[in-house]
Amino acid sequence: MKKVLFVDRDGVIIQEPPEDFQVDSLEKLAFVPGVIRNLRRIAETTDYEWVMVTNQDGLGTASFPEETFWPPHNKMLQTLEGEGIRFSQVFIDRTFAHENAPTRKPGTAMLTQYLDGTYDLAGSLVIGDRLSDMKLARNLGAKGILLGRSADLQDAAFEDEGLGETILLKAKSWEEIGDFVLSRNHARKASIYRKTRETEIRIELDIDGTGKTQNQTGVGFFDHMLDQLGKHSRIDLQVEAKGDLWIDAHHTIEDVGIALGEAFGKALADKRGMERYGCFDLVMDDALARVAIDFSGRPWLVWSGEIAREMVGDMPVEMVFHFFKSFCDAARCNLNIAITGDNAHHMIEAVFKGVARAIRNAVRRIPGENDLPSTKGLL
Repeated sequence: MKKVLFVDRDGVIIQEPPEDFQVDSLEKLAFVPGVIRNLRRIAETTDYEWVMVTNQDGLGTASFPEETFWPPHNKMLQTLEGEGIRFSQVFIDRTFAHENAPTRKPGTAMLTQYLDGTYDLAGSLVIGDRLSDMKLARNLGAKGILLGRSADLQDAAFEDEGLGETILLKAKSWEEIGDFVLSRNHARKASIYRKTRETEIRIELDIDGTGKTQNQTGVGFFDHMLDQLGKHSRIDLQVEAKGDLWIDAHHTIEDVGIALGEAFGKALADKRGMERYGCFDLVMDDALARVAIDFSGRPWLVWSGEIAREMVGDMPVEMVFHFFKSFCDAARCNLNIAITGDNAHHMIEAVFKGVARAIRNAVRRIPGENDLPSTKGLL
């Protein structure tokens, strides 16, 4: 089903004059910074149907004559169309707020054609600068993106209005909106299932997550390290592994590394618009981990440092190196790790946290960019 991008006009596409809130001359027409470039990014890379919905108080009355409204409005549309941004519909409510007309946002009476079940409203977005726009999103069964000053309101204000589940993003700029919509449309997620005679592994990965983890491998300390990897990279990570632990933990940890690398390779796809490189120095008490990563398309691991103990909890220390080697081979990335310290637990945890923060830097999307981070043309 078709998804819709419902976009407010004043304060979102064009600037709203503070003196009278009416764009009633060409001299008053000014676009919100970044809006054209980011609307074009969205138009070029998504398949939303574009709909403009705007309240224009008293349009057609003496307080707001139509002959002053249409020249700047049409000039705005003409400018947007010149950049490939075309609205299939423009809905204008002319009533005043005190009339409480069902056609006025947040009412949906103008939009009944989108309520007949043929549109994916749950996957649709409303972009606006007022709570009335967010209430429109809620009333449509869509999600909202709030731009500008209203975004400064505390979360409690949104909860009081019943909008806590509706608003996906409170943005200060169109760069934030562009990045968010593109990431939502091109989700960097992967599901991996790997089964051998030694292990059975399922992985769910969301590069653009919030750091939620649920990891169960049967190796307690390893689960703890995977939790650190997800939390500090802000990647949602779910690992379920069943392995031949009656032999030892080797096959389980190795195969999780392989499957996790495959998940990263799948989720990052062609790596367009991302930093690619990441590095981080992370200290944990006596331990210092220095980590650099490059999602280069070529596997390589450099490890420097000695961890004195043979086991930490139920995890063999030698498997730390082996896990990251397996990860690099499958993800096809370069990873350089140097570790110093005295406490083995601290050293290993510093490595996992350091790798997480380096990954976080490397996978970050660059605002406004969709280029491949390579002169080769392929990663």
